[in-house]
Amino acid sequence: MSDSKYYINVGRATDLKNKKERIIYRAFEILPGSLVWITLVGMFVFSWLFPTFIAYFIIGFCTYWLLRTTHFAVHLVSAYRKMKKNLSTDWEKKLNQLPAVDWKKIYHLVIFPIYKEDFKVVRESFRALADVKYPKDRIIAVLATEERAGDDAREVAQKIEKEFKNKFFRFLVSAHPSGIKGEIAGKGSNESWAAKQAQKEIIDSLKIPYQNIIVSCFDADTQAYAQYFSCLTHYYLTDPNAVKSSFQPIPFYFNNILEAPFFSRVVSSSNVFWQMMQQQRPEKLTTYSSHSMSFKALVEMNFWQTNVVSEDAGAFWKAFLFYDGDYQIVPIHYPLSMDSCVAKSLWQTAVNQYKQQRRWAWGSEGIPYLLFGFFKNRKIPFYKKFRYAFLLIESFWAWGTNTLLILFLGWLPLFLGGDEFNNTLLSHNLPRIVRDLMTLSLTGLVAGIIVSTLLLRLSHFRISRRKTLFMIAQWILLPVSLVIFGAIPAIDAQTRLMLGKYMGFFPTEKFRK
Repeated sequence: MSDSKYYINVGRATDLKNKKERIIYRAFEILPGSLVWITLVGMFVFSWLFPTFIAYFIIGFCTYWLLRTTHFAVHLVSAYRKMKKNLSTDWEKKLNQLPAVDWKKIYHLVIFPIYKEDFKVVRESFRALADVKYPKDRIIAVLATEERAGDDAREVAQKIEKEFKNKFFRFLVSAHPSGIKGEIAGKGSNESWAAKQAQKEIIDSLKIPYQNIIVSCFDADTQAYAQYFSCLTHYYLTDPNAVKSSFQPIPFYFNNILEAPFFSRVVSSSNVFWQMMQQQRPEKLTTYSSHSMSFKALVEMNFWQTNVVSEDAGAFWKAFLFYDGDYQIVPIHYPLSMDSCVAKSLWQTAVNQYKQQRRWAWGSEGIPYLLFGFFKNRKIPFYKKFRYAFLLIESFWAWGTNTLLILFLGWLPLFLGGDEFNNTLLSHNLPRIVRDLMTLSLTGLVAGIIVSTLLLRLSHFRISRRKTLFMIAQWILLPVSLVIFGAIPAIDAQTRLMLGKYMGFFPTEKFRK
C-alpha cells in the first residue's frame, strides 16, 4: 500500500504526527458532538427567545417525521418480502444455473473473534456453521482467540477445535498477542491477526487465488442460516464489481430472544428494523456487525483497522478511501442470527445494553476519519464526498437529537415563551397539532409491530400466543427505550469524542441460561 494513503490507517487525532493535520482531525472529532449540543441547548434558548419560530419549526419537524416514518414503513415491508423470498429460494439450484461459472471454486473464510465467551455460545455458532448446506470442503473456519483472555478462553478453543476440526476444509485457532503497539484491544485487531494467520498458514501455502475467497467476520454468537453461504456466493458471482464490494446481511437477535427482558427485545428489534430499511437504501448502508467481503480487497487494503472501536463500519470507510470511492455495499436480504443483550441480572442487562449502544454510537468516530480522508484524497468525486459526509453526519446527529426534539419541543415554547406567546392562537393549537401529527406517525410503529410478529415465526422457538401478545405490548415502552438506550448513549459517545476522551472496545457479555 502506498505511503501516500497513510491516512486510511488513522484512528484518532493523536495518531497523526503532523501538527497541522492533527488540528484538522481534532476539529473533525469535535464536529458531531458540537452539532448535538448546539441543537439541544438551542432547543431551550430558541424556545425562550423565539417561541413562534420554534412552534413553526416543531410543526415542520413533526410533518417531516410523519413522512419519514411512512417512508420507513414502506421500506420495512418491502425488505421483509425480499428477505422472505430469499429464505425460501433454493440458492444451490440458482448457483448451478449460472452460465459458464464454476461456483465450487469459491472458498469461504469464516472468522469468529472471541474474548471470554462461554463455550456454549461459541459451540452453537460453530454447529450452525457445520450445518450449512454449502460444501464443507470449501469452508475455512478460524477461531480467533485473545492471549489476554487467559486459560478459560484457551480451554474453550481446545474444545471447539476437538469437536469441529474435521468438519471443514481447514480449521485454525489463532491467538492474538496482547500489547502490540498502536492497537486497540478489540475485535478489529483480533480479526486482522487471525486473517493474516490464515493467509500465511493456509491460503498462501495452498495457493488459493484471493479473488476466489469470500471472508466473513462473524461475532462469537453469530449463527448462519442454512443457505447463507450459497446465497452470498450467488451475489458475489453475479456482481460485476464483486471484488470491490462488501456484502451485508440482516442481523436477527433470535438466539436468546425468549430470555431477553422487554427493553432488550425492543432495542434489538429496533436495530433489526433499521438494518432492514437500510437494505432498501444501499446508498445509505454501511457494513455492520457480521459482514462479508472479498479476501483480495481485504489483503490489498491491509485488513481491518486495528486502532478503532467501530471496525465493522470502519471496514467500509477504509475500503472506500483506499479504492478512491470505487467501493460499494451490496445488501443481500438474508439474515444471520445473533444474541440479544442478556446478562445474569436485569440490572446488569440494562447496564450492558447501555454500554453496547454507546459503543455502537461511538461509530461517530467514522465522521472525522471520513472527513479527513476526503480532505486528503483528491481522486474521489465531490458529489460522493458530499453525499457520504452528509449522510453520516446527519445520521449521528439524528441519533442524539430527534427523540428529544419530539419529546420536548411540543411544549417548551409554552413554558418558556412567556405571556405574549401564550396568548396567541398558535400556542393554543400547538399541542393539538403536534399530537395529531405524532399519532399519524404511529403507522410506522404499527408496521414495525406487524413485521416483528412475522419475524418471530422465522425463529426456531415455539412462542405461545400469550408470549406473542406480551411482545407486542412491550412496544408501548418504545419512547422510553429510545431515550435511555438511544439518545442518551449517543450523546454520551459523541461528547466523549468531542472532549477527546477516547473509548476502548466494550465486549458485550454473551449469557445463555
